[in-house]
Amino acid sequence: MKVYYEFIFILNFLLDFMILYGTKRILKINKKDIRLILGSLIGTLTTIFLFIKISNFSLAILKMILSILINFASFGRKNILKNTFYFYLISIILGGAFYLFDIPENIVFCYLFLIIGSIFIISIIYKVFLNYKEKIINKYLVKIIYQKKEYLLEGFIDTGNRLVSPIKKESIILVNLKIPLKKVIYVPYKALNTSGIIPCIRPDKILINNKEITNCLIGIANEKFALKDIDCILPNKLKEELC
Repeated sequence: MKVYYEFIFILNFLLDFMILYGTKRILKINKKDIRLILGSLIGTLTTIFLFIKISNFSLAILKMILSILINFASFGRKNILKNTFYFYLISIILGGAFYLFDIPENIVFCYLFLIIGSIFIISIIYKVFLNYKEKIINKYLVKIIYQKKEYLLEGFIDTGNRLVSPIKKESIILVNLKIPLKKVIYVPYKALNTSGIIPCIRPDKILINNKEITNCLIGIANEKFALKDIDCILPNKLKEELC
């Protein structure tokens, strides 16, 4: 197969740019795209290794140093190891995805396939990462103490949970528990196409990730939550307090 060096150079540049852009989006790095172009140009130096004889060990060291320089040029010195790690992670996932395909020898088709495929794969990585990150960040260990009994639960902050008691404006934590209720407080609620009254109790203590939370009621939900391994839904109001 005839090798077109200009295609290799351009392809390498575009792939590096998309990987850097994916890293930027996933980590929410506030840097201008012009810096990604600079980092991608530095990345094209790897094409030199195609034409020089060098041991595998030396090649690995040089590529690692070059990767750090690419990320330094693109994102700066702050969190450079973390940025480089995600740069490698996206590169490995992208490389593994392309390994599944038998790309033909037509250089033009190969070029288009890699560019279009990279955009598609990086967009999937981005969406999966954000979904995973949101679940991890918003997940908490909840301990409720009521009538001298402790209940350990897995909690999740739901931005849609804005329930409050009508008089004292106390936020409501929704739980899937069978608790012997005493001194029940009935709180009316209104959601999309539905309304009703939810029974609530005032617990002796609430600890979320070992931090005591006050001014909250516990609402007893009759239906199971859609989220797997989640026992209680925390109100959106607690998001700032738990940061």
